[in-house]
Amino acid sequence: MNASRNGTGLGDPGRLVLLTTSHRVAPGLLSWPAWRALRAADRVLCADLDHPQLPYLREAGVDVERAEPAARELVEYCVDGGRMAVVITSADGESALTDGLARMAGSGREQMPDLELLPGSYDLPGARLLDLVQVMDQIRAECPWSGERTNAELVKYGLEEAYELVEAIEEGDRQALREELGDVLLQVVFHARIAQDDPDEPFSIDDVAAGIVDKLIHRHPHVFGEETAHTADEVREHWLRTKAAEKRRDSVTEGVPLGQPALALAAKLASRARTAGLDVAPPEGEGVGYELLALAVRAEGEGVEPESALRAAARAYRDAILLAEGASD
Repeated sequence: MNASRNGTGLGDPGRLVLLTTSHRVAPGLLSWPAWRALRAADRVLCADLDHPQLPYLREAGVDVERAEPAARELVEYCVDGGRMAVVITSADGESALTDGLARMAGSGREQMPDLELLPGSYDLPGARLLDLVQVMDQIRAECPWSGERTNAELVKYGLEEAYELVEAIEEGDRQALREELGDVLLQVVFHARIAQDDPDEPFSIDDVAAGIVDKLIHRHPHVFGEETAHTADEVREHWLRTKAAEKRRDSVTEGVPLGQPALALAAKLASRARTAGLDVAPPEGEGVGYELLALAVRAEGEGVEPESALRAAARAYRDAILLAEGASD
């Protein structure tokens, strides 16, 4: 009886390595254990003809068979001669191969080689953002609707997604929070992809990321420089000082978007005035608008975000309406 099939084989059972790689890592950047396994293997197999690692393996003198291996064929190859085979897979693995190996190993009737799952490269934090950029590139190129959109046309969607994110946060819905963050992130990537096609002043998502990275580093000298900050107030002082030096504004009101919700606008203006040390009382006038302005300025001075406070009160009012409706049924 064949020693590789009766479960009682003698000698070296061989070794089968499933080498996982990530397309999000630059090709050729494999771990040292991965390179060591590739060089020691009797056979190296890969089903993906376009796998980005193949040119680099060839340069390194590793002969790769472009084949889709079957579990039994690989097991018998390794066991019969005590040999070592490496199968290069994606980070998600080869489901047909891994399922077949699992069935053979779980039967208890097969002599199996030593099986090893060896990560050849790891995704760094944020690696899936590369997938988002690639997907957005394809959508922009192939989707009739997305391919024609402009930054101006997306404004309303950005506002909607921002409000939905706020709602998820205020309601404490973690699942909704994750989803809404994704929707907001999509808006950023979509806007940047549209900007990339501008004939006069194009920029890409990499330019966007580079700009915010530079800004964050510059505004956190207590983290990336020689400044020190032990409290949140000291951090805020660093932030305001560096921001003021960057903007060089002629007025504290510069840069305050007038198109934002009215309560948030009033609070932002009050915050700018207070930070600058200006004692400016709200203008007196008749009407609800002036009353709301005075309330927003007072709220900001007391450390209350008026938009959030009014939304909380509005939700309580909604609940009261629902109770009244239920009582009237």
